[in-house]
Amino acid sequence: MAEILPFRAWRYNDTLSDSIDELTAPLFDVVSEKQRQALYRNPINSIHLSVPLGDNPAQAAAVLLQQWKNKGVLLQDHLPGIYVYYQYFRLPGNDKEYVRKGFICNIKAYDWKEGILLRHENTIPAAVNDRIALLEETEMNTSPTHGLYTDEAFILEPYLDESIRSPLYETEDYQGVRDVLAVIHDHAIIRLFVETLREKQILLADGHHRYEGSLEYRKKRMAQNPNHTGVEPYNYHLMYLTNSEHDDLRILPTHRVLKRMEMTDEEFLSKLSSYFTIIPKEDPLELNEVIVGKQWAFGLFLSGNAYKLRLKPEVHGQIDWNFPSEVKNLDLTVMHYFIFEKVLGIYRKAQRDYEDLSYVRNFTSCIRQVDSGEARLALITNEITMDQVKRVCHSGAIMPQKSTFFYPKVISGFLFSSIKEDEFITAPAACL
Repeated sequence: MAEILPFRAWRYNDTLSDSIDELTAPLFDVVSEKQRQALYRNPINSIHLSVPLGDNPAQAAAVLLQQWKNKGVLLQDHLPGIYVYYQYFRLPGNDKEYVRKGFICNIKAYDWKEGILLRHENTIPAAVNDRIALLEETEMNTSPTHGLYTDEAFILEPYLDESIRSPLYETEDYQGVRDVLAVIHDHAIIRLFVETLREKQILLADGHHRYEGSLEYRKKRMAQNPNHTGVEPYNYHLMYLTNSEHDDLRILPTHRVLKRMEMTDEEFLSKLSSYFTIIPKEDPLELNEVIVGKQWAFGLFLSGNAYKLRLKPEVHGQIDWNFPSEVKNLDLTVMHYFIFEKVLGIYRKAQRDYEDLSYVRNFTSCIRQVDSGEARLALITNEITMDQVKRVCHSGAIMPQKSTFFYPKVISGFLFSSIKEDEFITAPAACL
């Protein structure tokens, strides 16, 4: 089903005095303003290509990219390859070192309706338009999205493990994660990767806006090309692929913080009691622990007071959103339906862009915002499981916004993938 290709990556010149960790950057949608400003101070940091500044940022990125090519800041690898990418990490309160194994390649940008690449969340049009403009001007994929394939036999892992023993880069990123990048040039092994993925569907884990930007750019170029064949460079997108069956694939929860609401605490709790069992808790710092493994359970920190909420099972059938059971059974669907719509009166369509609602991944930050008076309440949730992600994707439905946070995040700047005619390796040229 899925067509992947090796590529000749553009990478930083090894002779640069800057070490690679000074040239990489977090993804544009997770970098904080403070991080962003620090990265911009380095004139050759990759953020200038992935999140460019200026009145016409896409055009500025294109000019800078050409300068970097001319000056040898970036060089294109001579041989096409599959780029192996491992991320070694630990989680708070756990001494185990995890390793997420995967590889970076080009993949055809399939329309959602083709059923080859499946999504689990919606996109915001303005963010997609920014990505399209960047592709049009630079003809360069500056950071890979993250996709999942299912391979219970782990056919590719031995080749990944062998390659990673000879890394191109090894560094520690802003997350405290050890990133290791290697490359496979062997034609027979690359062919195995291509053939293995040809039988797979891909679940898009992270990077919906960037992927949809490539998809819309492909549609635009197809419409302009009466001789479209399907093998042109504009058909392809850069993706980091990992095996969904690997035990070290982690999805962390994203909590909800509400700055203000138009009712008293007493009124809010009274309305909640129609749907939830409410149990006061002494220590708010334990809210994330008391809900672990419990379906439809949430932590609530409200004006300095902590509570455990558990949906009354008999009310679950009241959910009248037009979703399949795979989505209705999710904790976050329960939260958004009963708490935000039924209790707070914020209807589903309005929730997506509700300015007083923020999405916070750090549990202690949620508590701190309420304690400081910056927010009125925080809702603490459990993580989504990989099985739930698969069920929702295959149902064709969409999860509530900000449902998944695949950890760790992929880092930008190790490599770039060109979709210029004279810099791209097509399937026929790669003899695949």
